[in-house]
Amino acid sequence: MDLVERVKGIILKPSRTWPEIKEETITISELYTSYAMILAAIPAVASLIGYGVIGHSAFGMYVRWGIGRALGYAILYYVLSLIGVYIDALIIDALAPSFGSKKNILNAFKTVVFSMTPGWLGGIFYIIPSLSILAILAGLYGLYLFYLGLPLLMETPKEKSLGYVIVVIVVTIVVNLVIGAITGAIFSL
Repeated sequence: MDLVERVKGIILKPSRTWPEIKEETITISELYTSYAMILAAIPAVASLIGYGVIGHSAFGMYVRWGIGRALGYAILYYVLSLIGVYIDALIIDALAPSFGSKKNILNAFKTVVFSMTPGWLGGIFYIIPSLSILAILAGLYGLYLFYLGLPLLMETPKEKSLGYVIVVIVVTIVVNLVIGAITGAIFSL
């Protein structure tokens, strides 16, 4: 899989790219090593630079973390992001029968990994912490990609696909809030 072409395809032509993704023969390990681990590094490295080198203004005060704290945060953020992908895929697969979908852990991973693409790319805005809202907006496009990909990859009946998407998004938000709380708790000290 060509990383650059896949990123362009999933962002610019998702309706054409999701069927290609469904038919691809790839392992979960390959999804992690050739795609997720590379793209998940973007927000981690950008936050290292943004918080540890550039800094930001908060409530009228300039704040810049020490490089050690920023590095620790970036590493934890990166690791927890990859763990979050795994947890989200397990949730998708576990909920599949409840919505008439076929259990398929590989397709669940594909759905999560490729719908995370805009959020990971948008993570570049963490270089300037005051622009981090743009990373969140990029992640919202990932929700649209998820909406397109989940029913197709998990073979969800049309009448149940919206409910499946909504339930998974809600559970995923909770998982990500927990991940964020863990990271925040460790680095707010």
